[in-house]
Amino acid sequence: MSELVAALAIAAIGWLWYDSMRARERALGAGRQACEREGLQFLDETVQIVKVRPARNGEGRLVLRRTYRFEFSDDGMHRRDGTIVIIGAELESLELEPFLAQ
Repeated sequence: MSELVAALAIAAIGWLWYDSMRARERALGAGRQACEREGLQFLDETVQIVKVRPARNGEGRLVLRRTYRFEFSDDGMHRRDGTIVIIGAELESLELEPFLAQ
């Protein structure tokens, strides 16, 4: 019985890791696209996870809602913050700190 519990725990950890990497890649792509679209520089080419919590998606299924933070620059001198929320594997929202229009 303890072998079954250990196998289930390993499987759950593996699923969580895979799901987290997939969500991170989605957030990274969304941040890059938003910066390209607005003519901004996507700094450090990365996103940082700041919050994870369970939530219900549009279909009512229980999934993880992850909030990521990233930085961008509008003038090459100042760092500004952006936030991306991924629910399950879908983009829920993307917000950019106010910046100077190019």
